[in-house]
Amino acid sequence: MVAIFDTIHEECGVFGIYEKNRADVASSAYFGLYALQHRGQESCGIAVSDDGVFRHKRNDGLVSEVFGRDELKHLGKGNMAVGHVRYSTTGGKNHNNIQPLVIRHIKGNMALVHNGNLVNAAELRRDFEMSGAIFHGTSDTEAIAYEIVRERLSCRSTEEAVQRAMPRIKGAYSCILMTATKLIAFRDPDGFRPLCIGKTSDGAYAVASESCALEAVGAEFIRDVKPGEIVVIGENGLRSITANCTDKSNICIFEYIYFARPDSVIEGVSVHHARLRAGAILAEYSPVEADIVIGVPDSGLDAALGYSRASGIPYGVGFIKNKYIGRSFIQPEQTQRESAVKIKLNAIGESVRNKRVIMIDDSIVRGTTCARIVRLLREAGAKEVHVRISSPPFMHSCYFGTDIDSEENLIASQCVSVKDISERIGADSLAYLPVQALGELIGERKSFCRGCFTGDYPIDVSGAGSKNKFDNKIHKAAPHKDCAGDAQPIFSSDCTEVSQTY
Repeated sequence: MVAIFDTIHEECGVFGIYEKNRADVASSAYFGLYALQHRGQESCGIAVSDDGVFRHKRNDGLVSEVFGRDELKHLGKGNMAVGHVRYSTTGGKNHNNIQPLVIRHIKGNMALVHNGNLVNAAELRRDFEMSGAIFHGTSDTEAIAYEIVRERLSCRSTEEAVQRAMPRIKGAYSCILMTATKLIAFRDPDGFRPLCIGKTSDGAYAVASESCALEAVGAEFIRDVKPGEIVVIGENGLRSITANCTDKSNICIFEYIYFARPDSVIEGVSVHHARLRAGAILAEYSPVEADIVIGVPDSGLDAALGYSRASGIPYGVGFIKNKYIGRSFIQPEQTQRESAVKIKLNAIGESVRNKRVIMIDDSIVRGTTCARIVRLLREAGAKEVHVRISSPPFMHSCYFGTDIDSEENLIASQCVSVKDISERIGADSLAYLPVQALGELIGERKSFCRGCFTGDYPIDVSGAGSKNKFDNKIHKAAPHKDCAGDAQPIFSSDCTEVSQTY
């Protein structure tokens, strides 16, 4: 499937829950993933542990498409579950890459979910393949699993194996690992991707990419997982391993601008407030005379409200978004693309007709989508269209789990000036959020990753190569082989039950 818009895609969302007593953890995971659906609409999966017996289901599609009443009933009750929603970054659209990865090895069963992207995934994969490892997919999550399994063979516990494995894993990873007896959450030492912990009134612990997923299962937010921290949840409660912790956090700033849900709080900062602030900063740096401020749904709406409040220009609803298209809406032929945009997004003529319009959006990638949206406003009768973007121009690729296109396809990298971009998208004027103002969104004292805007990455990305280097070097996925040897993890197929035998 090819998307009709050249927008940034969400990366992934992870969720895990631990109940001391046997409960309907599959349904809890379902509700948690439903709340995280905005982070990935390509595929999803849930794995349940029932006293060491693993049952799991994963498939392409939205959470509501993959999991109906029968699927949740098959997963049944248990004391733990992990779930994942995915949009592919490293690995592409391969069915074997759908998570959770359910693994059985000589020390027992594991199920792993991962949000992020490794910069040394190709190197790790080569090392494992040279020692006889068999990979079934093309995602870097398998490399994380192999690294943990290798360390587990000489460790007393899985959390110790995770602690030993983390220095070898470079890049962004917010992971939840389920074993037969415990739930283990861990986050890379730079904290590129969010991960937080909550607790329900009956004592169950939940871990999720965003706080909105905790609320969906009735869990109260406790705190964020610290960068480099390993959180172990078991029958004795929650404990923390901080040997790999750092004092820094390089959270992706685009989490606040686009990825996260507005009602989430990440590292103490409200996403809604950050977007309001982005709009206010745009009004301060790039004022323009106009009659109405509108936002492009969904992540442009809060920034538009912030612009309106700061500028005094009335806020209005300029677009209606069709909520029922979903991931199955396939791009038509070239001649039908304009109609496709109108099906996805409609301009409200009554709001914009004969008016000078300020249109707020979160980003411009290639520019084609923005040009179509500007054209929609023109066709609806807008007298002027002034585009304001609540992020700086995308100049560079992302290596940490965001599907930002390669530099040769980014309009800001190819155009000589903002005026040139404005002309290409058909706007009367265009302005971006200044790079130097990014810190104001979340507090000047917080550090964050802005590499896609400046090319200044918090860690060395030279080993990552080009955007598609890892994909190009990966062989065709190997078939499932139960005879691979006890020292190697076996990745189970879909909708299966795996017994705990060790």
